[in-house]
Amino acid sequence: MHGGALAGWLLMALCAVSGAYCLLRTRTGTPQERRTARGEALMGFGMAAMALPAAVLTLPEWSWAVYGAVFGAAALRALWAARRGTHHLHHLVGSLAMVYMAVTMAPGAAGAGAGGHAGHGAAAAGGAGGVPLLTGVLLVYYALYVLRSAGHLIPAGTGVASFAGGSAEGVVRVGGGGVVGGAAGGGAELTMACRLTMGIAMFAMLLTL
Repeated sequence: MHGGALAGWLLMALCAVSGAYCLLRTRTGTPQERRTARGEALMGFGMAAMALPAAVLTLPEWSWAVYGAVFGAAALRALWAARRGTHHLHHLVGSLAMVYMAVTMAPGAAGAGAGGHAGHGAAAAGGAGGVPLLTGVLLVYYALYVLRSAGHLIPAGTGVASFAGGSAEGVVRVGGGGVVGGAAGGGAELTMACRLTMGIAMFAMLLTL
């Protein structure tokens, strides 16, 4: 990728902004919506830290164990919450993907010194890491997630929206003042855009493994 450090900075900025917006959402909405926003904020800031170019800051070796513990706990929480709604399964997949990347990028996990922080700024010089089949499954999942999320942001009736299974009602449901996601008008679209951004960022980060 041309300008690996620049790509890392861009990913970091997008994830940090998405995390900050999710953090703002924790101040409003129902208790369930606030819990969801907190989980998404954690994901956004965690991805931003991972995307920081290694030339700027090399994370200490123990940080990857912290990543694994934090997102492992988040995965257990999402698994428990999935009893109340299948939408929590996406958070479960995201948390497990973060644990997988932390384990893969930890020093010594994929070759001496190859798995560190540089993996998300540009492909690590030591080659691919992780389990190719598992990485491929996660890439397919996030590719489909991005397409579907993009379809919800595109007006109904267009070819892309139809292909992605989206519609105008996927973002805002008119009638009785009800709005999907607990936000009003453009707020729901902005929430979906943040989720789309994090999905794209996760796809890009997985590509570097």
